[in-house]
Amino acid sequence: MRRQASLRPRALRRLARNRDGVTIVEFAMVGPVLVLMIMGLFDMAHTQYTSSVLFGAMQKAGRDLTLESGFTRQSTIDAKVQDQVAAVMPRGATVTFQKLSHFDFTDVDKPEDYTDQNSNGRCDNNEPYVDSNDNSRWDADRGKDGIGGARDVVVYQATVTYPRIFPLFTMIGLSQNVTLTASTTLRNQPFDEQNKRITTVRNCT
Repeated sequence: MRRQASLRPRALRRLARNRDGVTIVEFAMVGPVLVLMIMGLFDMAHTQYTSSVLFGAMQKAGRDLTLESGFTRQSTIDAKVQDQVAAVMPRGATVTFQKLSHFDFTDVDKPEDYTDQNSNGRCDNNEPYVDSNDNSRWDADRGKDGIGGARDVVVYQATVTYPRIFPLFTMIGLSQNVTLTASTTLRNQPFDEQNKRITTVRNCT
């Protein structure tokens, strides 16, 4: 019995000094974090590359859209952007376009003017406003749908949504989809006289 008792401390000391299999234990702790970091880097790199391709395609498409021929080639121009971006995106990606025309650069991203009679920061209660885009309602962006006419300023925007190439969203709570937006603002070529600015005054509901 005494001999067995004296052997126990020795066995415990040998066990404490034993390093067999420690690499597997360390990798089990470090491996998942390392793999997650690598996938995250690849995911960010792919997003940046896709964004670069999208911005490049939009710049070329925007210039084509401002030509006089752009009025009849809108669907072709959109398709070219979609094809270029689709080449670097995974399956299931969607591309949507928005085109808003303005009378001048100073109108871009500006709300329609209105008189805030009740000082509540909203156009309501029959308050008068200038219907710049002539759609019979007050808008936070006074741009008019479409590419307008000669000399008009066009904001051409594309929004790309696609599923992530790595399943990071399930591990660290990221969104399942990536959404990228690119836009370009250019003035249409002076191939004709510019239409007059609309100054119709209406009332908010």
